[in-house]
This record gives sequence, structure tokens and C-alpha cells, in this order.
Amino acid sequence: MSGLLAYGICLLAVLGVIASERLLRPVTDRRMVRHGPMIFLSAICFVAATAAWVLALRNVSMAQNAESASLFTLLALVTIGVLLFGGKRAVLEPLGIATAVGSMVLMSSIT
Repeated sequence: MSGLLAYGICLLAVLGVIASERLLRPVTDRRMVRHGPMIFLSAICFVAATAAWVLALRNVSMAQNAESASLFTLLALVTIGVLLFGGKRAVLEPLGIATAVGSMVLMSSIT
């Protein structure tokens, strides 16, 4: 499996964790009962994300996986904030994203 595919699997793992937390939100706010389909769906998303993470770890190093997970989390949360909540990007966000991408490129070329 190529490194690019492993990074794609890591992206799926990050999105799975974000989806799992989003599904659990009503339960943790105590607006729903502590059992039912939302708990089950959240657990399914989290198990799938964990399986994707393990699969990605088999093909790239832990350092590369951790770096890519933090980058993908940053990108996903900025995208969700802008698209779903109408947030405005800060001036330094593109610089932070470029730095994170640069560090991921450096780590993948060194290791």
C-alpha cells in the first residue's frame, strides 16, 4: 500500500472520530437517553475510525500518522467552521495550514 493511500485512510479515521463525537453530542448534553440508536451509531463510527487508524499505522510510521492526523483534524475543523457555521478565516490560518502541510511533507520525505 502506498503512503498516499495510508494518508487517505488516516483522513477517513479523523473524519470517523469527528462524526462519532458529533453523534454523541446530544447524549452528552443530556438531551437524550443514554441508550439507543445514537450511541450505537457513534460506536460504529468510532470502531470504523479505529480500524482505519490501525490499517494506516501498518503502512506509515507513527510519527507520520500523528502528523497527518493533526493536519487533517485542523483542515476538517476549519472547513466545518467556515462551511457549516459561517465563520471567517483568521489572517494567520493559511500560514498555520501551510506550516502543517510543510511539516508533513518534510516528515514523509525524511522517513
